Amino acid sequence: MAAHMQRSWITTKAARYSFRFLSFGIAAVFLFAVPGVRPADAHDEDSRAHYLANEGVMVAHGETKVLFDPLFNESFCQYRLVPDDMRRALFAGEPPWDGVDAVFISHYHDDHFSPRDMLELLLERDDIRLYAPDQAVAALLEVSGVEDEGLFARVTSIALEYGDAPQQVEIPGLPGLLIEAVRIPHSGWPDSQTHVENIAWRITLDDHTTVLHLGDADTRDLHFKKHEKYWDQRLPHMAFPPYWYFLSDNGLKVLRERLRPAHSVGIHVPVTIPENAAEREPRLQDVDLFTRPGETREIPHEH
Repeated sequence: MAAHMQRSWITTKAARYSFRFLSFGIAAVFLFAVPGVRPADAHDEDSRAHYLANEGVMVAHGETKVLFDPLFNESFCQYRLVPDDMRRALFAGEPPWDGVDAVFISHYHDDHFSPRDMLELLLERDDIRLYAPDQAVAALLEVSGVEDEGLFARVTSIALEYGDAPQQVEIPGLPGLLIEAVRIPHSGWPDSQTHVENIAWRITLDDHTTVLHLGDADTRDLHFKKHEKYWDQRLPHMAFPPYWYFLSDNGLKVLRERLRPAHSVGIHVPVTIPENAAEREPRLQDVDLFTRPGETREIPHEH
């Protein structure tokens, strides 16, 4: 496991791509019991996944909330866009989009990440932190047009090459999140998209609910076998693979034998795939897919 690191962007144009690395200790939190009063136990809370569109998902456990790939403007005439009313509620911080702690970006493609929209969200919601690969953060910095160290102090850039050890990031002020990242090549490897920094995020909320967002990860097992001990260390309660994992023998093997989530919900589902499972092609009839913005899934507590 790589050392805990945060890459904070220095926003002056002269040092545009400079970084400073910070390491952090573990903060201890002491709870004092009051006779006759039982403090709220975060483990008693339900965990739920909320679907935005394409690969946009929010995961909530109690008051801890994280977003994956929530803002993008390109559908390529085949993927769903986030509905306008949902976007407005997200920027305004209206329920259930209030109290979001962090946003995680899988990779910089226009159907996953809009740097201008993300900049607007960070300016509107000063309680949100952003975690994204270098390519996405560089695009955000390019469109910002502002030298706001306070804003970019909330941005953590992840530098991972293919084959690098998974990285764990701990940030003071977010004790409810365990953030882990590993680079898995974008679908199309090794013939195309090899330059894309696709990050598979494994996030644990409140030491209770672990979810895995794969972005557009390639299905070949060799990418995952490199990090066998990492996957065995923490099994996700819910995984969000792109839907093509269910159409691929390789993808099914990775899910069943390598990642082993308690439940999987397919994302990146084209609009041509029916919402009604009985109307889908056979290999997609018995799997769970997010197809309708606003739908939710309860995340199982036990693996």
